[in-house]
Amino acid sequence: MKAVLFVGHGSRLEAGNEEVRTFVKRMTPLMDPRLIVETCFLEFASPTISQGIDTCVKKGADEVVVIPIILLHAGHSKLHIPAEVVDAEERYPDVTFTYGQTIGVHPEALKILIDRLGEAGLDTAAEHPDTAILLIGRGGSDVDANSDFYKITRLLWEELNVKWVESAFMGVTDPLVDEGIERCVKLGAKRVIMLPYFLFTGILMERMGKMVLRYKEQYPQCEFTLADYFGYHPRLQTILRERAMEALEGKSSGDQDIESYRRYAEEHGHAHHHHHHDHDHHDHMQGAGALK
Repeated sequence: MKAVLFVGHGSRLEAGNEEVRTFVKRMTPLMDPRLIVETCFLEFASPTISQGIDTCVKKGADEVVVIPIILLHAGHSKLHIPAEVVDAEERYPDVTFTYGQTIGVHPEALKILIDRLGEAGLDTAAEHPDTAILLIGRGGSDVDANSDFYKITRLLWEELNVKWVESAFMGVTDPLVDEGIERCVKLGAKRVIMLPYFLFTGILMERMGKMVLRYKEQYPQCEFTLADYFGYHPRLQTILRERAMEALEGKSSGDQDIESYRRYAEEHGHAHHHHHHDHDHHDHMQGAGALK
């Protein structure tokens, strides 16, 4: 029997964790009914990945496919989740484990962002010569994840009739949001839509709400709108079901991540994951960028 274990990041804010559980529950009827489908979390919530794997095995799974519900491929998906998979392989030598890909750069992800802009009042089919979109990520130190973020920014610009689509981050790396807003204004934008590239609600959304008020005072000549975060949009079901099928059919690049992690562990030791004091500011480990 096969199981698909979806791994959410986990949040100190329980509402964010409940979003994950509810999303997977709604997606489960759309998947093969022969599959065991479970949800777990990397940190801050239960069940943990180890507990999720235990549940799958107790329910009779002899193959467990682990799918990260993570936007970009960085330290968590390169190091911390593979570490849990390798541990599970040692605990359950008779069970086959397969690791899937993150959400990554995907056409459906772009459609979700465009939907969020439409919900924020932007006519996505019209031309907007004075409008700038500021795509905002959490920020991390992984070079691959940061470059993918910029690729998404460019692809979003290609899909829209706005003058500018810029990138910014809430922490860890530059440009920060203040810099991104300043750039949009200096370029001549009369309207700036802040588009958060976050999967779950949290303190960063609260902070951004306060930032919008500050920008309105600081730049009274501009209109500022905060769009809804990426979140658990129905289109995300398509992406995650695709990621699960890729892994089940042996077409995922996730196994390469497991092997890369093994080499990393041999050189640096096991990548034990520690809870961060502030879950909204992750530095995804500089060494993770070298895992290919």
